[in-house]
This record gives sequence, structure tokens and C-alpha cells, in this order.
Amino acid sequence: MMIVEHHSKTRCRSRAVDDVRSPVGLGVGTAFPDPNGSRRPTGTVRLGRRAIRQAAVLEVGGRLSDVVHDLDRAIQLALADGPRGVVCDLTNAVGGAGPDAVEVLASAGRHVRDWPGIPVAVASPDPQVSEALRAHPVGGHLIVAGSLFSALLAVEPTPAPVVEWLHLAPHPTALRASRDFVTRTLLDWRLGRVIRFARLVVGELVMSSTVNAGTDIDLSVAWNRGALRLTVRDHGPALPDQQPPASDLNGRGLAVVAGLSRSFGVLPTADGGKAVWAVLNAPRPRRSNSPGRLEPASAIQERPSFADVRGVTG
Repeated sequence: MMIVEHHSKTRCRSRAVDDVRSPVGLGVGTAFPDPNGSRRPTGTVRLGRRAIRQAAVLEVGGRLSDVVHDLDRAIQLALADGPRGVVCDLTNAVGGAGPDAVEVLASAGRHVRDWPGIPVAVASPDPQVSEALRAHPVGGHLIVAGSLFSALLAVEPTPAPVVEWLHLAPHPTALRASRDFVTRTLLDWRLGRVIRFARLVVGELVMSSTVNAGTDIDLSVAWNRGALRLTVRDHGPALPDQQPPASDLNGRGLAVVAGLSRSFGVLPTADGGKAVWAVLNAPRPRRSNSPGRLEPASAIQERPSFADVRGVTG
């Protein structure tokens, strides 16, 4: 029997000033697997994680150049959990950051560009690091601040996405349930024009997870400032030496998702699973002057315009 759990979640500004140490925090000498499958010891550097005001704060102690690759992976793990934001705290980093380290750190801006709705901030008292990040083509998507407090203040007022969740067991009916769930959600959000495309994309994501992972899956539908994010997360076994998970999409599934999405990709999760996601353009129609009537967001655009993974509008 299939298990279906549905709940909604609207992210909003937190009034509480919470400072909660994460039980999955990373301590001294933590090593992460690199893309080639080998483990790189971080030596005396420290990469820790805690939660403040619903944001995931990643703390760096030691030389940034020694931990920057692990920091990028930690950002991906944090994003997969759907926090209010991700803040990289470099205030305790020692020594100057070389150009290679700054380049890797700036590349974290791709997560904000492709994964809308969750801001990523960098708190660094080093003016050279801040200037380099702001000037970088992708680093410009990051929030750059001189202190942790300033970074948290900058994250808090950013527009938060509205999110709906559905939990599914690996059952043949999961595919239909996921499509029906997306349809109902988008109708409630007045995004009817994008339903046909979203159903196709989510169908491929769910099919891939149920066939290849064989675990329960969590489907989330998030909308933020004209961007619709569909995410399917599975729960594979935790394998510490496993390479970062990759999408199992291929063939027709990959063509469908790439053709209808403006961006898509995969994030590793802390339990060894993965979160496969796709983002579609979904402008919400604005209300007309007549009560109860809606007008399209653009008089020219008949349906949402999409871009492929290379950024070419279709």
C-alpha cells in the first residue's frame, strides 16, 4: 500500500533568534570525498555547521584554501535540506585566500543562479575576498557581507518561496500521485499555464527515483518570483566513500527535463541519497481591474518560456 503524506510550508521571516548546533555538524579534521572518489584530509581546518534564524551557517576555521572544496560540497548538502538561507562564515579563517580559493568560492554563486529561492551569503572581513566575489560573474549572485551578523540580516528579508511537499513510497502509483499533486498545487497558485510542462518534468524525476533508488521519496514544489522549482529527493544508504550522487536521468527523460527546464541538476544529501531538481519559468498572472478576473503576466507571452540547460531560450 502506498504511503502518501502531504503538507504545505510557506517560508517566512523568523522572529526568534535561534542558535542551534546541528547534530550533523562537521568538526576538526573532517574529510569529504572528492569527485574522484579519494578522501582529502582537511588537517587542522574546521568546517562546522549550525542553524541561526532558520539559516544554515557553515563555519570555516583555518586556511580557506585548505577547505574551500569541502565548503562547496557542504553548501550543496545544506541546500538539499531547504533552509531559509546558507551563510558561509569566514570570520575565523586565517591567512589570505589565494585566487584559486576565491574562484572556487565564487563559483558557489551558480547555486543561487540555478537554485532560486535560497540565498547563499559569504561573511568575510577580508576586503580583498569581498571585492573579488562581487566582481566575479557568478560570485555576483552571492550576498557578500563583512560579518556573520550582517550576512544574516541580509538573508532574512529576501523573498521566501512558498513550498508544498508530498511524501511517497516506491510504489507504481507514485507517478500518478505526483502528477496529480503538482496539478492541484499549481491550480491553487494560479499557475495553470505551466501545468502541462510541470507534469512532464516531475513525471521523469519521480520515475527515475522510484526505479533507480527504490526508496521513499519526497517531492517538493516551490515557487518564488516567477521560478517554479520541482525537487525529488530519495534516501539512499549512507556510503562515506561514495562519490557525490549523480542524476540517473538519461535518454528520453534527460531530453524532456532539459528541453522544458531553464536549469536542472542534482544535489547530494547527508543520508547518501540525492535531490534531483528542475526549475521552470512560471510567471504568475496578475489581477485585472475587474474583481475575480486574472490577466496574463504578459500580453505577448501565451505560455511560459523555457530555456534549456545551456541557457538558450526555447
